[in-house]
Amino acid sequence: MATPSLAGLPRWVLVVALLGALLVVLPLAAMVSRVDWANFFSLVSSESSVAALLLSLRTSAVATVLCVLFGVPMALTLARAAFRGQKLLRSLVLLPLVLPPVVGGLALLYTFGRRGLLGGTLDLLGIEIAFSTTAVVLAQTFVAVPFLVLSLEGALRTVGTRYEAVAATLGARPTTVLRRVTLPLVLPSLVSGSILSFARALGEFGATLTFAGSLQGSTRTLPLEIYLQRETDPDAAVALSLVLVIVAVIVVGLAHRSGTAGERRSAEL
Repeated sequence: MATPSLAGLPRWVLVVALLGALLVVLPLAAMVSRVDWANFFSLVSSESSVAALLLSLRTSAVATVLCVLFGVPMALTLARAAFRGQKLLRSLVLLPLVLPPVVGGLALLYTFGRRGLLGGTLDLLGIEIAFSTTAVVLAQTFVAVPFLVLSLEGALRTVGTRYEAVAATLGARPTTVLRRVTLPLVLPSLVSGSILSFARALGEFGATLTFAGSLQGSTRTLPLEIYLQRETDPDAAVALSLVLVIVAVIVVGLAHRSGTAGERRSAEL
């Protein structure tokens, strides 16, 4: 495979690209320069910080599972089926990508809150969702699932349907085709989309605060802890922010690696 070269690009493109990179990198570098390295571990190992980190990891993992559970069928439907209102459905599914998280939190609150669309019925059954750990998971799932749907739908359209058609002509049932042909073909994109969904869930703030509140040990995730520490202990807020940045870098790296593997596999096919 030929090594990519910059020789064919105009110089102004490289200059603008450099300015864009600086716009992203400089704020991160400025934040790192403010970290109190002498007390870093004590700042990030306080009881509230550890509880927030563990809660974020736990709820983000559950939200990612829900994203896969609901996102895969949605992506398959949008990529393989044809029906009236399909474009509208796609727009609604991807709406959380551009919707302010606070608005998403309000929508969830008016749906699952005690006086919400479904909240009253759930309350009669003894089920309370708003301002609970379940609310955190729902908020994270709401904002993260479009990342998986978008990634997987694009991969499904790229690989086409020729292999599925061959399997069907050989007598394979639709579920068998899905399990043995379709999903293995788009597995790298599924993994990449899941990782990106996890990253989005881990960094969720607005919808979580609006729908779940900020109760230590049950709804106060790491982004909420950082926001609160910013007012009382800026050094702790910066240290925790660095932890979140490190996790995000690892996650994005894994997603990029999975995406690259998927591109190589598609090229081979």
